[in-house]
Amino acid sequence: MVNFLVIKVGDKAPDFTLPSQMGDNVTLSEYFGKKNVVLYFYPKDESPGCTKEACSFRDNYQELTSLGAEVIGISSQSVESHMKFATHHGLPFILLSDKDNIVRELYGVHSTMGIIKGRVTYVIDKTGIVHSIFTSQIHAERHVEEAKKALKEIEASPT
Repeated sequence: MVNFLVIKVGDKAPDFTLPSQMGDNVTLSEYFGKKNVVLYFYPKDESPGCTKEACSFRDNYQELTSLGAEVIGISSQSVESHMKFATHHGLPFILLSDKDNIVRELYGVHSTMGIIKGRVTYVIDKTGIVHSIFTSQIHAERHVEEAKKALKEIEASPT
């Protein structure tokens, strides 16, 4: 049995390093002090819901970056699978390979009915604090709207 942590709004985002679709290692804490991060966990490259979600992040990427954020997607597929997925759909953001589901477990992203890997989006502010969490397996495209809403709240809050 896996012990899942429960990350809550207001918690420090757990740091990690994973390989990206470009083959380089990406460490979450490298963004702290520089950018907000929209960190989204998704079940699988090229599945219908995940493709809609990724394309929605792609179509809103310019607005998300104008709100001071970087978008990072995480699933358990290989670096090669992520490269094909990103190329096929023209994804301008980072996809990370969590082959052993270590980061998924670190963040407590549970499977739906024990079968389908969870779909959860975390918006992490520049200080590394989790500002918002949105979980929905079936409303894949809503993750982007929730992320934009959270980023606008961060932008409007006094520092």
